Amino acid sequence: MVSIDEVARQAGVSTATVSRALSGRGHVSDSTKARVEAAAKSLGYVVSASASSLASGRRRNIGVLVPFLDRWFFSTVLSGIASALMRRGYDITLYSLTADRAERRDVFDTFLRRQRVDGVIAISIEIGDEESQQLLALDLPVIAIGGPNPRLTTLTVDDVAVARLATEHLLALGHREIAHIGASPEFDIDFHIPTHRRRGFELALADAGIEVKPSLFEPADFTIEGGFRAAKQLLGKPGGRPTAIFAASDEMAIGALLAARELGYRVPEDLSVVGIDGHELGEFFRLTTVDQFPKGQGERAADAILAELEATNAAPPVHQPGELPYELIVRGSTARLPG
Repeated sequence: MVSIDEVARQAGVSTATVSRALSGRGHVSDSTKARVEAAAKSLGYVVSASASSLASGRRRNIGVLVPFLDRWFFSTVLSGIASALMRRGYDITLYSLTADRAERRDVFDTFLRRQRVDGVIAISIEIGDEESQQLLALDLPVIAIGGPNPRLTTLTVDDVAVARLATEHLLALGHREIAHIGASPEFDIDFHIPTHRRRGFELALADAGIEVKPSLFEPADFTIEGGFRAAKQLLGKPGGRPTAIFAASDEMAIGALLAARELGYRVPEDLSVVGIDGHELGEFFRLTTVDQFPKGQGERAADAILAELEATNAAPPVHQPGELPYELIVRGSTARLPG
């Protein structure tokens, strides 16, 4: 195994200079740093994580709490976190935090207290008062995506405003019979995002003087299959049919597009469809969406936690919420109401 001494000899510097150059701690000129990195690469030298931890008091590892690993949104946020941390030489440890109380207790009472991480990021998980206190007791930086949580630093998207923007886009195109695919109660957990999106939808209709019709709401499970089934129910009912559908996620909106085509509806001539998220398949399906930049959310959370770790002042961080951006992306699934 290659030692730091061999790297120092090849680069023509001291071992202390090699340590500073590869760890990023302490001043080293750009030319010296480049020479050390070239020597380390040619010799196949990798900094020992345990040695680096002993020297710096850091483990260069961030714990990430995530409720689902098999859902596109969460995996995309996680991808953003991982990319940003890897660029800065940090690893991640994943903790699956389900609704199961025993599993959650294990994570907060045991795993996070083993002191194997330098900070914690929670992705769209509602953390209660007791769990928040346990996190704060670790004396580590904590960033929560999806808040609000007055006790933690949070990054949030205004889901009411996001849904209003999507609905107002359909209203501006002349649509009045607008259906909404939302969520069943069992999926309305952790910050009640589906409820907020339904509220934004209903507020936009009310502002336009349009009555909210229960018959134009259909619950689903935030999947393509769920959106497909819900849209079939909405479009297959006898009587008046909607001219537009607002789905609370892009995956459900894609399901609605597929259902419309199977039933013989032309999109957007007969039916306009809009979703929320910024799904990677949205461009392929020409889906109009409100992009909430999930990968960017992850990158911003990683940058925020590293900024707290690298802050030079000893003062505790001020837990001010940060608003995450969103943007209406108009594609080919929406159009002005004919006539």
